[in-house]
Amino acid sequence: MGFRCPGLETKGKSHLKPQSLGEGKDNQASFSLEAFQVLKQYEKRVKHLNKEKLEEPSNIIERNSADVPALSTEEIIKVATTTSLEYHLQRSDNLSSLCFGCALFVLTSDGVKYVELIQFLIAAAEKVGQQQFDHVSEMLSMCDQMSSATGNPVQRIVYYFTGALRERIDRETGKITPRGLFTISANVEEAMVSLSPAILECHQRMPFCQIAQLTGIQAIVESAADSKRLHVIDLKIDSGVQWIALMQALTARNDCPTELLKITAFGTTSMSKIQETGKRLAQFAETVNLPFSFNLVMVLNINDLKKESFELEDGEFIAVYSSLFLKNLLAQPNCLESLMRVIRDLRPQIMVITEPEANHNSQAFKDRFVETLLYFSAIFDCLEACMDRSDPSRMGAEGLYLSYAITNSIAKEGKERTFQCVKIDYWRAYLAEFGMEETELSMTSLYQAIQVVKKFACGSYCTLDMNGKCLITGWKGTPINSLSVWKFC
Repeated sequence: MGFRCPGLETKGKSHLKPQSLGEGKDNQASFSLEAFQVLKQYEKRVKHLNKEKLEEPSNIIERNSADVPALSTEEIIKVATTTSLEYHLQRSDNLSSLCFGCALFVLTSDGVKYVELIQFLIAAAEKVGQQQFDHVSEMLSMCDQMSSATGNPVQRIVYYFTGALRERIDRETGKITPRGLFTISANVEEAMVSLSPAILECHQRMPFCQIAQLTGIQAIVESAADSKRLHVIDLKIDSGVQWIALMQALTARNDCPTELLKITAFGTTSMSKIQETGKRLAQFAETVNLPFSFNLVMVLNINDLKKESFELEDGEFIAVYSSLFLKNLLAQPNCLESLMRVIRDLRPQIMVITEPEANHNSQAFKDRFVETLLYFSAIFDCLEACMDRSDPSRMGAEGLYLSYAITNSIAKEGKERTFQCVKIDYWRAYLAEFGMEETELSMTSLYQAIQVVKKFACGSYCTLDMNGKCLITGWKGTPINSLSVWKFC
């Protein structure tokens, strides 16, 4: 695990702007020089975030024996993309030994097979981006034959990306109408609510969510250290498991006993599920003898939300908690602005925000495809390290939640996309327009993040880095989520 505390090193930003990928002419997976630059920049970003674990440039990494770990999913994808370019430039048919970056990779026969599988996928994506649908069916069929929803991470990610490409083709050729896509999205979102136990299990087994939850809660506890009445407004409460940790922290305070913890959950759908969450939290609060109340604010349209909906009381310390929620409103800028104006009127003492640290919004389809593929390769690689391949929770979360996220990025455009991921630099500029100022995470909060990582058997692969005042969590150097804390100026 690599970690750099603020003030101890230069605070660099890990930011990659998508670049335009050229049009390949080869029937193989031939990316242009611009695509190669995207991968080289991505490699530099990973080296920056995980430089403590890099080998010396002169080292040779051999991957041809049983006692040497196989290439990670991300490495397979980077090698495949790079060798696609090399094939186009050199017409080399030898994939068993190749150079990438500063290291020599000696691939096993399986390694070659999976590199070629990714090459077929990339070639298919390039043809889809060019709307050459008559030339893509054979490539997608090959991907179907070699991929699997129950196989290794490479096979799984190809399986779901192939499905996303097929849906994009169906959408662009009129086999699925916009109305049909809307119905599918609504059904998937409702199904994901019922799948919440499986998603919760994945969250508990993977380090990213717990790092964000416990570090964010630590920031709230510290900010509210002198407050006896705490009002938390959760914009996307889900199971609410994070508030169990808050209750435990509040009951441990002896110098400032809590008179009331009020949690207000905000929602636009799934009222019964949110009410069930409230009941579970109330039951736990009773077991630890913590004064507690739970409120629910439901609106069909976020534009109808008002400050008065939250029933504020004098003397309350107000904290707003947003976990992976704001991205859902980027496709609805009026709703996002309306929500932020209400939050500004609430004048919370602190706002904790967790968002994906990714940008899958390029207008150039091939740029977006490569970035999305690299991002989700880290997610699937993490699942492989943390959970069994046949785990029902893993398979359920991949088959619905991750599949939906991949399809949202690859198959849809514009307003059809139900959420969009942007990086912390975007949120800094956006939130500044509403008079919000990013604040430092305390050393205690950062220590909390380190301790969470240490609890996981796979924690050595988890990376923590600072981007300014923001904590970036990653997997083997690939940024996954950002955690930032905000106050009003």
